[in-house]
Amino acid sequence: MITPVILAGGNGVRLWPLSRRARPKQFISLEDDRSLLVNTLSRLEGLSVAPPIVICQDEHRFLAAEQLRQAGIEGATLLLEPEGRGTAPAIALAALLAHREGNEGPLLVLPSDHHLSDDDAFRDALTRATRLAEAGRLVTFGVVPTRAETGYGYLQAGAHLGGDGFVVARFVEKPAADRAQAFLAAGDHYWNSGIFLMRPADALEALATHAPTILDACREALEGAATDLDFLRPAQAAFLACPAESIDVAVMERTDRAAMVPLDAGWSDIGSWQALWEVLPHDDDDNALRGDVICEASRGLLVHAESRLVATLGVKDLVIIETSDALLVADRASSQALRGLVDRLEASGRPETRQTRTVFRPWGHYETVDGGERHQVKHISVKPGARLSLQLHHHRAEHWIVVSGTARVTLDDQTFLVSENESTFIPVGRVHCLENPGLIPLELIEVQSGSYLGEDDIVRLNDRYGRE
Repeated sequence: MITPVILAGGNGVRLWPLSRRARPKQFISLEDDRSLLVNTLSRLEGLSVAPPIVICQDEHRFLAAEQLRQAGIEGATLLLEPEGRGTAPAIALAALLAHREGNEGPLLVLPSDHHLSDDDAFRDALTRATRLAEAGRLVTFGVVPTRAETGYGYLQAGAHLGGDGFVVARFVEKPAADRAQAFLAAGDHYWNSGIFLMRPADALEALATHAPTILDACREALEGAATDLDFLRPAQAAFLACPAESIDVAVMERTDRAAMVPLDAGWSDIGSWQALWEVLPHDDDDNALRGDVICEASRGLLVHAESRLVATLGVKDLVIIETSDALLVADRASSQALRGLVDRLEASGRPETRQTRTVFRPWGHYETVDGGERHQVKHISVKPGARLSLQLHHHRAEHWIVVSGTARVTLDDQTFLVSENESTFIPVGRVHCLENPGLIPLELIEVQSGSYLGEDDIVRLNDRYGRE
């Protein structure tokens, strides 16, 4: 049985302003109403697979858990990296964990933020790859190229391995335009998808041979791992001592067991706004539009409107991304260079690179509606059965107005209900807790007032989610 290993640790800064450090692209919906993470897992529906191992950053753990819950995926292991160290340590941890639990079927390593338009073609390639993996090969998937792309690494196909694939003759880093054109003309070079299939024992043997330092550090980190709610946390010191390396460099380029299966399934890594425009449906003017958008005499646009009407007139080949707190207007062809702009924003301390006005928490989410020097207004949504931490604030008071649902409020030693169209007041320094005891989301407006309104003015006294 195949065990999916989902790599969900990236930051996705090339899709700013939709993708932020606190909520990167794998957790947002770009293609449809589902996140890229959920779409990745949905490709495995109908296949005989074990519960997935999802590897993500610690700060994204509740996002990942909630999206798995909403998608109905049960039994997943959420493995939390203290810090991203590349694909080699991630795969080492997954192989060690699978081996420890007696799961010796192949590991299917999937980035969580890729696009595939033909699931049947992917499953056909997976069948061929499984035969090779069960014969001891370390298999990767080579995407059949459709253009001379300089933004991807390449694989060169070597000798045939029956009808299932090829030996990997070599790995090639992102080429210059003339080399990419030559690769396309030769017909034996494929884009490197970053998708792998290998048995845990074979992965561990290859790591022991070619990257023993990585394997030893990951083994020590897993042996010292702690369980926290539904999360598995490798020992931090041991994991941070692990070299940061990709599985390509650490193993695949060194082993004589690397194999490749061609993949012709409409693959994209959605690594830029240009790449997203290419995979989305277009209107008659070649525009890819989402949200409240009206285009007049405009062509070749990618427009995403999140919080208001966006109208265009007489423009072409632009990316226009509107959120509640930021607006990006860029030439579509130059969107690969967005990382430099984001680096500049981060260097200037702009909060828009990290967080949107909507902030997700394990109990639900809140959106900042308005704010000033001594006041802040939030729309808070609490999931059924969820509860915020028992807490107090040193510098602010809070007024809560229930819009829909029912709130159970704890204030010092009192507990009472607040229903729709009712309100309550939480004075400065008082111990309090908010809970949704109902079956529908609790929606309320919170008005904060005081001398300091930062999120770090929260003293948690008790928290069911293990936050400090």
